[in-house]
Amino acid sequence: MKSFTYERVTSAQKAVNAAASTPGARFIAGGTNLLDLMKLEIETPQHLIDVNGLEFDKITMTEDGGLRIGALVRNTDLAAAPQVRRDYAVLSRALLAGASGQLRNKATTAGNLLQRTRCAYFYDTNQPCNKRRPGAGCAAIGGASRQHAIVGGSNACIASHPSDMAVAMRALGAMVETLHSNGQVRTIPLNDLYRAPGDTPHIENTLDTAELITAVILPKPVGGKHIYYKVRDRASYAFALVSVAAIVQPDQTGQVALGGVAYKPWRSEEAEVYLPDGANAITMHLLADAHPTAQNAFKIKLAERAIGLALSNASS
Repeated sequence: MKSFTYERVTSAQKAVNAAASTPGARFIAGGTNLLDLMKLEIETPQHLIDVNGLEFDKITMTEDGGLRIGALVRNTDLAAAPQVRRDYAVLSRALLAGASGQLRNKATTAGNLLQRTRCAYFYDTNQPCNKRRPGAGCAAIGGASRQHAIVGGSNACIASHPSDMAVAMRALGAMVETLHSNGQVRTIPLNDLYRAPGDTPHIENTLDTAELITAVILPKPVGGKHIYYKVRDRASYAFALVSVAAIVQPDQTGQVALGGVAYKPWRSEEAEVYLPDGANAITMHLLADAHPTAQNAFKIKLAERAIGLALSNASS
């Protein structure tokens, strides 16, 4: 691990000001992903800004009946919150499907959204990876790609996003609230937080270096059946081959987002009009632009079957 400086901040404005004035600075909270990457020298921040002292660890109601989840709410606390279990059950189930109890105790809401890919080539510093070293190439293209993205990738990167929580939040229509060092507060649709890899896969989100996530906003509850299925190679401590977060109403309309198939949680509101027509119809439209490799083409059929299982469960 390379040396770095460290400071604790007592306000969000001080945090973003420190990020703006210190080259190579990074925010740290739970550290469940960042510290691992620092040990491997994949991430080499020159300065860490500890935001754990900020008062972003609360879950509160919004004026329109939705939910405001502070950026520092731990995954364990979010999954166990009574209002989440009651009104946003897909989120609770997605959180409990991810990582281990110990990691959920440390991992934060904002950190979960911003965690980096678990592509094996990204973690292997002996392999070329455009995310790790821009212009180096992508070893996954033409390599072992079973776990990788089938939609939204590029000639520079086919890595998939690892979060379970983000998939449920995308299905729920979450918004991300941020604070910039210039004092600007932004509210960003979760879908717009993530950047397509294109030719610059190392730039993974639309945040500025001096911009801090302060909360995630969920709209008011919509009812229906909330389902989260995660298909993986083993029952614990494994990332999704395909996951599906579904909120299905009695008339079979609803929202569906997929995990394990793209650089971000994958949802198409336009495709959801085909949900009443069944799993094959919505999958065909949801993954219409899929370009799988020979090793992960099975994910298309796997997604269809997972969505079909969700619909079947919703109608039972």
